[in-house]
Amino acid sequence: MSLIPVFLGLGSNVERERNLTAGLEALAEFLHDIRCSPVFESQAVGIKSGHFFNLVVSARTDLPLHELDRRLKVIEADNGRYAPGRKGLPLDIDVLLYGDRVGNFDGLVLPRAEVLKNAFVLWPLSLLAPDLAHPVDGRTFAELWQAAQIQQSLWPVSFLWRGAELTPAPLRQAFPPDSL
Repeated sequence: MSLIPVFLGLGSNVERERNLTAGLEALAEFLHDIRCSPVFESQAVGIKSGHFFNLVVSARTDLPLHELDRRLKVIEADNGRYAPGRKGLPLDIDVLLYGDRVGNFDGLVLPRAEVLKNAFVLWPLSLLAPDLAHPVDGRTFAELWQAAQIQQSLWPVSFLWRGAELTPAPLRQAFPPDSL
């Protein structure tokens, strides 16, 4: 089977650095050519909670869509997502894009609607894959971000994974949290 490009959205609002790092390490065990967007801190959307850290990951996989989604749920569970009495959201991993698939695949809708609705998905995606076209809209993710009028507060933050800074200093300096 050939490798399929995938984009995943990761987020956490509980022990954010630890949970995102654990999620990235788990993904690295079965995905190929992982690339990470800068990491953004944002106010919670849709729930009352502390701030989230979010990023988008691009990779390639030989897994069928439902097996990929199943493995993501296992990673979430391993990091406390479904624990009884949990507080907040330790780790959330969503399939945003899977190749050029469009439609409802047994309840998994692609491309994921949050791509166009949430700044904490669209901004990192536009930085990671600026020239990639949205499979339905047709505009590139850079064009979509530039045209977006999403009213959400988020800002780039420092985040290290495997000794590398995911969020370049110039981006962090250009968008300090108090400027947004």
